[in-house]
Amino acid sequence: MSDFILAIDQGTTGTTALLIGHDLRVHGHRTVDFPQHFPTPGWVEHNPEEIWATVRQTILELLESTGTAESQIVAIGITNQRETTVLWERADSRPVANAIVWQCRRSAAICEKLKKQDFEELYRQRTGLVLDPYFSGTKLTWLFEQSAGLKQRAEDGHLAFGTIDSFLVWRLTSGKIHVTDVSNASRTLMMDLHDLNWSDDLLEPLGVPKSILPEIVPSSSIYGKTSGLDFLPDGIPIAGMAGDQQAALFGQACFEPGQSKCTYGTGAFILENIGGQPLFSKHGLLTTVAWQLDGKTSYALEGSAFVAGAAVQWLRDGLGLIKTSPEIEALARQVEDNNGVIFVPALTGLGAPHWKSEARGQLTGLTRGTTAAHLARATLEGIALQVHDLVMAMADDLGETGSILKVDGGAANNNLLMQMQADLINQPVSRPKTVETTALGAAMLAGLAVGFWNDTDELAASWQEERCFQPLAESGWRETLLEQWQDAINRIR
Repeated sequence: MSDFILAIDQGTTGTTALLIGHDLRVHGHRTVDFPQHFPTPGWVEHNPEEIWATVRQTILELLESTGTAESQIVAIGITNQRETTVLWERADSRPVANAIVWQCRRSAAICEKLKKQDFEELYRQRTGLVLDPYFSGTKLTWLFEQSAGLKQRAEDGHLAFGTIDSFLVWRLTSGKIHVTDVSNASRTLMMDLHDLNWSDDLLEPLGVPKSILPEIVPSSSIYGKTSGLDFLPDGIPIAGMAGDQQAALFGQACFEPGQSKCTYGTGAFILENIGGQPLFSKHGLLTTVAWQLDGKTSYALEGSAFVAGAAVQWLRDGLGLIKTSPEIEALARQVEDNNGVIFVPALTGLGAPHWKSEARGQLTGLTRGTTAAHLARATLEGIALQVHDLVMAMADDLGETGSILKVDGGAANNNLLMQMQADLINQPVSRPKTVETTALGAAMLAGLAVGFWNDTDELAASWQEERCFQPLAESGWRETLLEQWQDAINRIR
């Protein structure tokens, strides 16, 4: 009988539960989607109870479908959509409102107010982040501004805040454990990047009481054990946590400075390991904690494109051009080029290196000859072009170009997109055999904490490549496309 790490990957559109074996293979996989709520344009919410229901459902269905006994689970690792903000009652664990999702732009006015009060440099230097609605802190400010009574209840100790990792640990332990790992804490605007503690200097301008915050803990450690659940027995260690992008960096075995990965999910996120000291970007890239392991903290430089796979979902659900997301590759291959069509997929604003929260998506170059295939190709190019901008900004910040970009996430299975990416950044793109690297990273962190694996050297030796995409395109194609792209970006700005 084999033992497994149970990885919970709580994402933006669904929850996935996986069983990871000692060989780093996925031995079972189950995903359940949940509803997205859009109360008004630019706002995105999740119901935390719907999220919790999918966690329960995925685990039950995973164990049943694989015939796995509960006793075979030696630990649980959690990875999660970052920045999404949950506020709940300590007494009964009931959320006081829907979760405000990382994509939500409702706190844009709060960010602008803080900038006008000259707080921008404070937050950049202390957190490595920018004042943008993306992050959790201003989402909390918005909640408290809606209700003076809510803030008073928070100050009186009745409420608890957490990103999704905190909320899941709280529920898995029946309210006994209130923690967040250091990688998730680094995404809130409230943790000092240098001493890894909540900072009064950062909390005060946001109007957030420290009493609601979870304890900051390492990314690999036994935080607590399951308790009082109807779908798992008591006593399973919860032993690893990391925000989804940091978990993917770990799952790609990017343990050494200079190694980088890009995850193509709802958004596209590129992270590069920069070692044990934070480094700050000249191009609006973020400095974040990658993980804390064995008492050592690793940092990363990060660039984010808010919309990647979500653009394909828009073609599917909003325009009806495709029935399933994978169909976009075949549709885009029907044409040899974009016929002048450029799509900037800024459907929820532009992230680094542009940071324009008010930006919206833009299609240019449409003619009577434009077809659905041209739109499909322009969408894939728009994803790859955003990542190109991030790679170039990162190379300039670090003074060197990476030798290879590891890729993962659902859209990394799109061969045309991966070839476009290699051609645009003019460097190899490496896809692993296991593209579920976000969950794999969470499982690795949990497994290290309980001795399932000995060290990162053992994990690095087990990582395997499935395919490497070499740059093939002529430079003229690249230069023309980049010129068209820059013109479209300038029109937005």
